[in-house]
Amino acid sequence: MPRTISVVCLASLLAASSAFAADATSSSTSSVTFNKDVLPILQANCQTCHRPGEIGPMPLLTYDGTRPWARAIKAAVASRKMPPWFADPKFGHWANDRSLAQSDIDKLVAWADNGAPEGDAKDRPAPVQWTEGWNIPKPDLVVEMPVEYKVPAKGTIEYTYMIVPTGFTEDKWVQSMEVRPSNRAVVHHANVYIRRPGSKWLREYPVGVPFVPTEQKTSSSAGAPLIDENVAGFTPGKQTVTLSGSDAKLIPAGSDIVFQMHYTSNGQEGADRTKIGFVFSKTAPEMRVARIYAANGSFAIPPGDGDYKVEAAATLKTETTLVSLKPHMHLRGKAMEFRAVYPTGEKEILLNVPRYDFNWQTEFILDKPKVLPKGTRLEVTAEFDNSPNNKFNPDPTKLVKWGDQSWDEMAIGYFEVGFPTKMDLSDVLTINGAQLAD
Repeated sequence: MPRTISVVCLASLLAASSAFAADATSSSTSSVTFNKDVLPILQANCQTCHRPGEIGPMPLLTYDGTRPWARAIKAAVASRKMPPWFADPKFGHWANDRSLAQSDIDKLVAWADNGAPEGDAKDRPAPVQWTEGWNIPKPDLVVEMPVEYKVPAKGTIEYTYMIVPTGFTEDKWVQSMEVRPSNRAVVHHANVYIRRPGSKWLREYPVGVPFVPTEQKTSSSAGAPLIDENVAGFTPGKQTVTLSGSDAKLIPAGSDIVFQMHYTSNGQEGADRTKIGFVFSKTAPEMRVARIYAANGSFAIPPGDGDYKVEAAATLKTETTLVSLKPHMHLRGKAMEFRAVYPTGEKEILLNVPRYDFNWQTEFILDKPKVLPKGTRLEVTAEFDNSPNNKFNPDPTKLVKWGDQSWDEMAIGYFEVGFPTKMDLSDVLTINGAQLAD
């Protein structure tokens, strides 16, 4: 009998506790208003994209602009579809983690359920002062393609290049960069390379006009050496990356900027003139940051295969500091895992993306940079779904190999790493089969 009484009492206690928690939650969310509770969440997590001129389909700056979307916002945040964030929380901590806290989700859901009230104007925070036309601070220098590129209404367009001399008479250290197409409707992605003075890469092609190099037939970067660095890019859903105050990227004196443009036809003729903005470091950097990668282009994904894995690796030749990671695949991309295998044999998962989304190619920035010792092997496992179950699959009956277009595939894990400013990028890593220099 005492045991029975104990269980009954415990059940009653738990029930009372649950009821109290439910009442507390109800009380805390019943008075949620746009001005006091919702707008601060939108400013911190949503307005980067949801404002005029950016990729969000509707601005979420004011009550009148947000109120019609209350139910859609509820559905998007409750399912964690928005804000888009794909890192497995069991591995790593990220400075640019834009996933919402459960308390914020609860407020947005409650706001929609309670009729989306505006609230008191005195509770409204001041508007965020965005730099018009940029997600970075006002650029110190903007370099634009010298001429527009005319995009036809139909047909496949090969990667197109344009070379622009910088005219720099001294080395420049860059802390923030942003690539902005003038017509996102026709730009699938854009990469910007820094061609060093003396580099042989693309020297036979004209400056200031668009061209398709013959090297593009055999290389997705037209044979660019690693040390003609890919410093910035525009991809679907890419967040702007700004380096910390002691870090910067190098543009050597006398370098050229090379735009690599992937245009796609959409049924209407269009034109684009992409530009890049630079914010220069105000002090001498302590660490140079550059992009390296592990890639594998020798795969062949069988028709209908829903779980095809591709492995890639690179080995560090010197101690570096890991700053960020970025997976890259195309429409059949399913998942990607990044690992470090240390000289001791210990293995660590750096990043796991269990649900890759081609429309949101996020760069995952570590909240605390990680030192990687000399001899560390950087490994990447890419998973692909070439089955009919993949709703984005262009053709599940096709054998899929490496290629530039979205209906082809790629398997690349990008690593942004830091190293001493006097060290050359070619001294950082070893990649089997990769062209590090001319």
